[in-house]
Amino acid sequence: MTKFPFQLLIKRASSEKQTESLTCTALLRAIPGRRQVYDGLWNGRGVIAKVFSHKISAKRHLKREWRGLTLLQERGLSAPEPVFWGQTEDGRWVAVIEKIADASTLLEVWNSTTESAKELELLLQAGRELAKQHTKGILQKDLHLGNLLLGGDRVFALDPGQMRFFSHEVARKTSISQLALLACCLPDSNTEFTARLCEEYFRGRGWRLTKSDEVLFQKQLNVHRKRAVRNVLKKCLRTSKRYVRIKTGKYVAVFDRSFCQGAEPLDLIEQIDTLMDEGQILKKGNTCYVSRIMWNGTDVAVKRYNHKGFIHSVRHTIKRSRGRHCWLHAHRLSIINIPSAKPLAYIEKFMGPLIEKSYLVSEYVPGENFSDFLRNNTLGEKRRLAGINCVHDLLAQMEKHKISHGDLKRRNILITDNKAILVDLDGMKVHRWKWMYKLRLAKDIERLTSKGYGGYVRL
Repeated sequence: MTKFPFQLLIKRASSEKQTESLTCTALLRAIPGRRQVYDGLWNGRGVIAKVFSHKISAKRHLKREWRGLTLLQERGLSAPEPVFWGQTEDGRWVAVIEKIADASTLLEVWNSTTESAKELELLLQAGRELAKQHTKGILQKDLHLGNLLLGGDRVFALDPGQMRFFSHEVARKTSISQLALLACCLPDSNTEFTARLCEEYFRGRGWRLTKSDEVLFQKQLNVHRKRAVRNVLKKCLRTSKRYVRIKTGKYVAVFDRSFCQGAEPLDLIEQIDTLMDEGQILKKGNTCYVSRIMWNGTDVAVKRYNHKGFIHSVRHTIKRSRGRHCWLHAHRLSIINIPSAKPLAYIEKFMGPLIEKSYLVSEYVPGENFSDFLRNNTLGEKRRLAGINCVHDLLAQMEKHKISHGDLKRRNILITDNKAILVDLDGMKVHRWKWMYKLRLAKDIERLTSKGYGGYVRL
C-alpha cells in the first residue's frame, strides 16, 4: 500500500522539458489499470493530479482530458483551471489541475443533507448547470451528481474527458434524454422534485415544456433507470470502492467492505460451515440450511445452498449459483427501494470447475413473519391494519417494477415496526413481458392469500 505523502516527479510536456516535483497527500479515486486521482501540493498550491496508467491509451486519455478542460474555459463555463501536464519517471502521463478550495461534489452534499429544501436546491443548481452546458454545445456522457462540484455558490464541471463538444446547442431530444439521466438520482416516487427539475432546466434553455416533452422525458427516465440498475449490479460482482472480490483456492466471494472492515474475510470463508453449526439454526433442509451467527460484530443470517449431486452442480455452474443470484436480487431491491435484508457477502465453493455449494450472508432482520403477525391476538386493530398496509405497499412496488417473488408465502414477509421486508429471494424474477409477469403475479397472490388474512383485508 502506498504511504502518503510521497513525491511525484513529472517532466513537463514543453520545449524546456522542466521537471516538476509534486507532493501527493491522499488518494481520491482509483480505477485499477486506468487512472489514479491524487490530492496534492505543487509550489505551495493545492492541486489535483490525475495519473493515467493504461498501457495503450494513457496519453490519449490525458489529451482528451486536457482538451476538455481548455474548451470549458474557452466557452465560459466554471471548471478547474488546467495547470500543466507531463510524464512521470516510470512513463505514466499526468494532468495537474487546479484544486477548488472547500468544495464537494453535489453527490457528497446530497448524501450528507437530510433537509428536503436543501436537496431540492442542489437539484435545481444541477439543472441550471446542465442547461448552461447544453446551450454552449457541451454533452456530458457520464452525467451524475458526482461529476458536478459545488464550490461556494458556483457549480464546476468535472470529468471533461467524458464530454463531447459541438459548435451548436445540444438538440432538444438529446437534451431531454440527458435531463432524464440526471433525474435518475431521485427515487421514482419523488415526482415533485422531478417536475421542478424539468421546469428549471426548460427555463434555463428558454423553452416551453410541452406534453410531448413530458412523455419523452418519462420514457427516457425509465430507460436510464433500468440501465443504471444494470450498471450498479455489475459493480456488485467486482472489487470497487464498496466491494471486495476474493478468489482463493476453491472459493470465490464478494464482500461488502463495511462488513469485513477490520477483519479478514478468509476467516469467515474457511470457517463458515463450523460457524453455522455453532450458531442459531433457523432452517435445516435438504436444499438449504440457514443459521444466525455473529461475525465481526455484526448479527447476520447465513443461507447455504447445499450440494445435491453432479447434475445439480453442472446446472448451477452454467446458470450461476443461487447465492450469487440472491446477492444480485437483494441489491436490485435495495436500488429500487423495496425493503429486503441487506446483503453483506456471497461465497461460492468449487469442486474443480463446478460449483459445489454457495452461501448468502445477509444482515439479520428481527421481525415477525406475516403469518404469525396475523395470528397475534395481542396486536391492536390499528397495528394490524398498519402491517397489512405495509404488505400492500410492498406488493405495489413489486408490481411497478414487474418483479415476481416465486414463493410468496407469508413466512417470506417479515413485519417490523414500520415496514414489510421481503426475504427468501431464490425464485425472484424481473420480467420484461407484461403477460408473463401477470401469470407469475397471479401465482404469488394465490400463494399469499390462499387462507385469507384471518378475517382481515384480502389482497
